[in-house]
Amino acid sequence: MSSTSSRAPLIDVVKGLACLLIVAHHLAFYGPMSDIAEPLAPRLLAWLSSHGRMAVQVFLVLGGYLAAASLAPQGVARFASARQQVARRFARLIVPYAVALLVTVLVSALVRPWLAHHSVPAEPDLAQLFANALLLQDILGYEALSAGVWYVAIDFQLFALAVLLFAAVRAWAGRSARIDAARWGQAAVVAGVAASLLVFNRLPQLDVWAVYFWGAYGLGMMAYWAAHAPRVRPWLLMMVALGVAALGVEFRPRIAVALAAALALAGAMRTPALRRWQGVPALNRLGQMSYSVFLLHFAVCLAVNAAVTTLWPDAPGWNALGMLLAVLLSLAAGRLMYERIEKQSISWPAILRWQAGLLGVGWLASFAGNFG
Repeated sequence: MSSTSSRAPLIDVVKGLACLLIVAHHLAFYGPMSDIAEPLAPRLLAWLSSHGRMAVQVFLVLGGYLAAASLAPQGVARFASARQQVARRFARLIVPYAVALLVTVLVSALVRPWLAHHSVPAEPDLAQLFANALLLQDILGYEALSAGVWYVAIDFQLFALAVLLFAAVRAWAGRSARIDAARWGQAAVVAGVAASLLVFNRLPQLDVWAVYFWGAYGLGMMAYWAAHAPRVRPWLLMMVALGVAALGVEFRPRIAVALAAALALAGAMRTPALRRWQGVPALNRLGQMSYSVFLLHFAVCLAVNAAVTTLWPDAPGWNALGMLLAVLLSLAAGRLMYERIEKQSISWPAILRWQAGLLGVGWLASFAGNFG
């Protein structure tokens, strides 16, 4: 989801629309404004609450597509150092992430006394803060400090796994002139997609690990190679065969969405008119700053939920307008963080400062809550 480079306006537009859907999903799912506004649009809110999260599959496919473009456009690693690639990815993800968690911890502490609702995160302890700061909250069994941050941890895992896979194949090929690193790199990705779709993705206990999501991510990689291959048909047939086999073993709507997104992306990026399309300016900008919007929107939604439901606890119309206001303020907050934080060059001292700030503010908020 990190907006390092979108490669095409079409991808920015898709990212922008998927980002809006995620924000709407969280507003509908967590409430309480959606609970009060529900009589005005019960079917729409029910659909957003139940199915809006499917936009995550689109982000997974796009993430894989962009990873293939940057790491191995021909199937062979084009980066020099795997460690530098992983460290650079961590740095780009972690500063906006730490800023957003710090804001969410503060907003949660402010609204907790007057918004008694399950959507408000509990006061964090120091171990929970450390786990969230290092993207390990789900692996270690701690509650996330904000909605959707599990995706950031998975995105980092997937990227790191892709880097290590391509680096390993390149090293193996370097020891034998008979090994085609490009073909073996692509074959390793396809094998991983098959293993994920047919086995790992059917085991809910693995949903904190990259292997659970590699099916969708790998389909995105295959979509990139399909879009740039001399012959597209073999790639499309492999994608369809893997998807149909996975859905035949166990039908999962999320896999159907990922497969459809990957096939559509491959086809779109082979279409000259769509490659030349300049997109929609507002959605282009939203796609570019989608990571910042995604990170900050939950804090914004918490604050608006608290204000609107306190002022108009039984007014569906005002709460519906509050939901719209939460979306608009989320976009404004995301743009501010994109310009001030995400677009700026990242240094390790800055990373340490923001991580320390998150731990310090979180501990003080917890201490103040316990003292109160």
